[in-house]
Amino acid sequence: MAKDPSEFIKEFWAEIPRKDEEYLGSIRDWKNVQIAMEEDVIWLRGFTGEQAASAEIRQLPNFVLYELKEGLLFRKDALVPSSKVRTALLWIPIDKALRLTFPPTNHNFFGIDEKIEVKLKVSEEEHPAIALLSSIAEIKESMITQPKFRLEGINWIIIDDKALFLGSPLLSFPGKAFWEKDGHLLPAGFDFEFKNLSSLLQRKYNAAFDQWLLWKEDATVTVINKSNFRKLSVSSFRLTEKAKEWN
Repeated sequence: MAKDPSEFIKEFWAEIPRKDEEYLGSIRDWKNVQIAMEEDVIWLRGFTGEQAASAEIRQLPNFVLYELKEGLLFRKDALVPSSKVRTALLWIPIDKALRLTFPPTNHNFFGIDEKIEVKLKVSEEEHPAIALLSSIAEIKESMITQPKFRLEGINWIIIDDKALFLGSPLLSFPGKAFWEKDGHLLPAGFDFEFKNLSSLLQRKYNAAFDQWLLWKEDATVTVINKSNFRKLSVSSFRLTEKAKEWN
């Protein structure tokens, strides 16, 4: 008789020191995961196989993943168990157990007292670019030769000595491309170190989605009101450039 496929489903547990609790914010949206607290340790269970092998798990400090077999906890590829499964633990879904707060740091992010050190990292995923930041000095000669149809659907704004173009298809100008995530404009090829941080920052600092948060690779950010963008045309570019020269 064929065996029940459920017999081959692996059950994963994990532990992490309570002092590192704040790092679990990166997996807080994994609603299938449950956690339980002991004095110095946080226990977790309910991971899928995909989650257990994910980059989010690998980057957690002091995080130990186990496979549960017959009431015993085995580390990956270990033949000898590390310990017996804990009993009498109070299990709570991770998204309800973890507070939406972060440890204090010296990162100067919007001057808010409750701060988190925001970092960007190189991403393995590709995303379509929707914005381009170009030096005005480098593109002004090319801009005035652009046909009207190439500028349709593009909005733009000046930031210091650069122009930020937003829309699709992007103009073929030299510059830095950006992709969109939860109201953030992130440099192409980069993402937040903790992926779910984008939605948390959006809800806290851009709840109305009336701004763009433009990020550099060093995690500094420029806040831009969407209402300040204007339709791109050769005439609007010339007028804005001329006004900038007079200022």
